[in-house]
Parts: sequence; C-alpha cells; structure tokens
Amino acid sequence: MKRDKKLLIRIIVAFAVFAAALILFKLTPLRSFGAVAEGWNLSDFRFYLYVLPFLIAYLIVGYDVIYKAGRNLVSGRLLDENFLMVVATFGAVALLDLPEACGVMLFYQIGELFQRYAVGKSRRSIAALMNIRPDVARVLRDGEEVFLSPEEVAVGDVLVLRAGERVPVDAVLMDGAGSFDVSSLTGESLPRDVAAGDEVLSGSINLGGEIKLRAVKPYGESTVQKILDLVENAAAKKAQAENFITKFARYYTPVVVVAALLIGLVPPLFLGNWGGWIKKALTFLVVSCPCALVISVPLSFFGGIGGASKKGILVKGGAALERLAKANVFLFDKTGTITEGKFSVVEVFPSERASEVLTAAAIAESASNHPIARSVVAFAPAVDHAGYTIREIVGRGVKAVKEGDEILVGNAALLSEEGVDFEPCKRGGTTLYVARNGAFIGWLTVSDTPKENAAEVVAALKKEGCMTVMLTGDHRGAAKEVAERVGVDAYVAELLPQDKAAYMEKILREQAGKTVCFVGDGINDAPVLAMADVGVSMGGIGSDAAIEASDVVLMRDDLASIKEGRGIAKKTMRIVRENIAVALGVKVGVLLLTAVGLMGAFAMWLAVFADVGVAMLAILNAMRTLR
Repeated sequence: MKRDKKLLIRIIVAFAVFAAALILFKLTPLRSFGAVAEGWNLSDFRFYLYVLPFLIAYLIVGYDVIYKAGRNLVSGRLLDENFLMVVATFGAVALLDLPEACGVMLFYQIGELFQRYAVGKSRRSIAALMNIRPDVARVLRDGEEVFLSPEEVAVGDVLVLRAGERVPVDAVLMDGAGSFDVSSLTGESLPRDVAAGDEVLSGSINLGGEIKLRAVKPYGESTVQKILDLVENAAAKKAQAENFITKFARYYTPVVVVAALLIGLVPPLFLGNWGGWIKKALTFLVVSCPCALVISVPLSFFGGIGGASKKGILVKGGAALERLAKANVFLFDKTGTITEGKFSVVEVFPSERASEVLTAAAIAESASNHPIARSVVAFAPAVDHAGYTIREIVGRGVKAVKEGDEILVGNAALLSEEGVDFEPCKRGGTTLYVARNGAFIGWLTVSDTPKENAAEVVAALKKEGCMTVMLTGDHRGAAKEVAERVGVDAYVAELLPQDKAAYMEKILREQAGKTVCFVGDGINDAPVLAMADVGVSMGGIGSDAAIEASDVVLMRDDLASIKEGRGIAKKTMRIVRENIAVALGVKVGVLLLTAVGLMGAFAMWLAVFADVGVAMLAILNAMRTLR
C-alpha cells in the first residue's frame, strides 16, 4: 500500500538521522556532556548539538503518532497506544534521555509497519475470495448482446458466456455441455462438468467455448453474493476470546495509567529522586500498552477465517470458529450427509410379480421429487399415471387414487394404519411396501451408499474423544446398516422432521456443558442446524436455509471438510491462546520488575520489547493461521 511505503521511507530516513546522532554523541566531546545532570542548559552550544539531531529523527518518525494522540485527546479517547507512547517519549525528552525517546518511537513505528503488513496479507487472502464477483454480464435482449451489471440481470434472462468469463448469477445450461472451474467457490481443483439443464453456480469460470445460460436467481440471491455477504459480515461475530480482549483493554489501560501516576508521584515524596521515579513511571506506561493482545487475537481469527475460505469452508465469524474447535458431540443427518444421497432399487419381492410391484410403486411415486421416489420411477418401466390423485402422508408414504383404484406405497406403519396385512422385509436398506386395493402385492428395497470417506472422518472424530450420532427418518434396518458401516457411536431412526428437533433438545439437555455440532444438508435440517451450538451445512451453499441457519457452510459436498475445518479452527484457537499467554506473561513480569526498579539502565528498551517486540512476535505467530 502507498501508506505503508511512506511509513517505510520515514522509518529509513529517521533511522539514518538517529544513527548519525548516535555516532555524533558517542564519538565527540558531546559524550562528556551530562545531559540529565546539567538539565536544559540553553546557553551551552553542546546542548543544541545533542538535542536537535535526535529531535529531528523523533519528529520524522513520530509526528503522526503525536497527531493521533492529540486528536484522540480532543475527542475524549484518551487511553490508547498513541497516548501512552507520546506520554512516555515526551517524558524521556523532558528528562533529556533523547536516544531512548527516539529509539522507542522508531521501534514502535517498525512494529506498526509490521502490523500493517500482517493485516494487509490477511486482507489480501480474503480479497482473493472477493474476486469471484464478476464485473459485467453479457445478456441477450431482443436478439442483441448487451452488457449489464450482475444486479441488473433478471430471472429468465439468457446469458452469453465465453471462455474464461465468470457466471454472473446462478443459472442453468440451456443446451450442450460445459466445463467450469469452481475452485474459488469450493476449493476443488478439478473442473466440474455440466450438461443441459444442470445448474451452474455464479462465480464459476467457463473453461470451454461460448455457451448460453438461463438465469434462475437474481444476483442478490445468487451463490456469489451469499458467499461475499457471509465473509464480509464474519468479522462482526466475535469469539469469546476476542470479546475478552476488548473488555480487558477497556479496564486494563486506565488501571495501569493510574498505577504509573502512583509510581511517579508517591515514592519520591518519601524517597526523593523525582527524575528516577518519573522515568520508572514512563517505562511502566510503555510496558502497559496492550498492543500484542489487541492486534494479534483478532488477526488470528481473521487469518483462520481467510484460510478456511480458501479450502471452501465458509465460517460465520470468530465465534463459530471457536465453537467448531470445541465441539465434542457430533450429530449427522444420514441421507446426503453420511451417504451419497443417490438411491437405487436393489431388490423386488416377490420376483415373479416384480413388474406389477414396480409399476404400482412408480405410479404412486411419480409426483414426488424425493431421491427415493426418483430412483423407483427411474428403475421401473414407463407408466401412465394420468388421472391419479396423489397424496403424501408425512412420515409414512404416499397414496394414489383413480376411479376406485387405490395404491399405497410407504413404510410398515402406513400399511398397518390402513389395515393391510403384509409380509415384513428383513433385508437392509430402505423398504417400500406396496399395496393395491387393500391387498399387499410386494415390497422393494432401495439402498443408499455411504460416502467414501465417511468412516474415516467418523473414526478421526472418535479418536479425538467426540461422541458421534446419526439421525435419520429412514427405517431402523437401513439406519443400522449404514451406522455399522461408518462406525458411529449410536443412531436414531424413523424420525419425523419434528422428531429431529425434539432429539436435538434432548441432546442439548443431556450433554449440558458440551458443545454440540449438527451436520446436515442445509435444506430440510434448517431448524436443527439453528438449534445446535454449531450448525454445519454440507454442500448447501445453494440453499437459503443453509446460509441462514448454519454457522459453517461447506462448499464441497465432502465430509473430509469437517475434519479439515475443525483442524483450522483448533490451530487458530491454539495460536490465540499462545499469544494471550505470552503477551500477558511478559507484560506482567516486566511491569513487576519496573515497579520495583530492577530493570536497570536498559529499562526503557526492555519496556519497548515488552510492548512492540512482543506484539511483533504475536503478529508473526498469528500469521501462521493464513497457512
């Protein structure tokens, strides 16, 4: 940044003047000039040779700090680091300890430059994500291409996209096929191939030739805007550690200022040596500045959030990051979270009536968009469902009726409630029982495959001492099969949507004092996501419910992101704790040594290290979250 370059130039110039002043002071008769002893002897030319070079260096490097302190003083904001630095260095100037005054200000500004660099690097990490927003959209209007801002694109507009251009709003491919770079959205390096009718998320980059898309969402509701809003607003949601530092600095600074006044004024009333005690008080002030904490802790969270976003893990602020690190009870939705959510018919009973069972099931399921229903319709032969009135029975199944022909397709509870005798299925997977006109005609089983890394992620969480539970609306047999394959501690099956919320309430009561995380698909699980201490939505960025209800959104539909995001959160919290411990430990130690006068001749320099030096170390440590 231009401002940082100016500060660097000022530091270099001031350092050159400061070095020349030190050489002049050390290698000339000025060294014999007892500045403190003689005081402000304005008639001695050596006084000016001693004072002016150091004052020039001091003003070059510190004029902006003096200005900020004065401005804050006028506006009533008294006790910040600028005020403390000016009071301490002015005191050193008054005592004619000019090398110390100049050196302290120079070191402080080097620390400020270092801080700006660290914050800038972190912001550039976030800014890289912000580049997913396209500047313009090429839209077909009346047969001609016009350029609009993404905000002006309407639902239904036809978009023309050429190679290398970003998709401006969520859209569907109109014809042909395409390949898109989605790495800035999901962290995936492999391109995503789409066919006609498939949805393409805004922010994706077209890797092929010219294609046409039809807008399905306005810009404000599109994926790219949701991501940007989420990241930009993340800083507003502070973690407990950040809130602690804010409150700590609010009370800590006035306390140390009062303590410094007492050190500088009370002891000399009884012991004399006003200059010595005032110098101790000024040193105490320099040490007391809470820069290391105030800068490094928010920077750590900012870096952690930025690092996670690069991996396609969007975290709603430091508070969510902190809770994710602490989570020790994990509840998982089954379908689409632990499993692929891609169902297929694996068995039909009885086999000799398979065509009849499949046809009846396909008629009843023809109006449903549920993955299980779609798998049945895809597997069955083509059917004519015209004229059937189809009604869904929540948590049970469906009923299709047409001129006296009644078909029931659902779980065992549905057939029992309708008074139909049936032969229960003892196989794994999801069972759909089929009855026609009050008579049981057979059943079919539909199976969903666990995700490739589901067992590995569950095992990693259990190794860390976490409790794992799978929740599903599926029947007990199918749930048991998946639970055993992935290794969760427990499972709860046959849950209606309201039952999941009730179970979450039960877990929160029973596991009081623990941090409960729910992982779901972000569409049907919004109430439970909102109830959990930390809600994680899997691949749900296209869902409004996911953005609103969850604390963490995983752009990739991959359970490994849970482990990766948790690792980033834990690393961030470890760095935050390290910075708090080191900063407070060094400050308390140096403050005590200063108060009892054991700092010696290098008191002010050690004080500067305890302030700026520790801040620089803390910032260096905080920057590790960016990696």
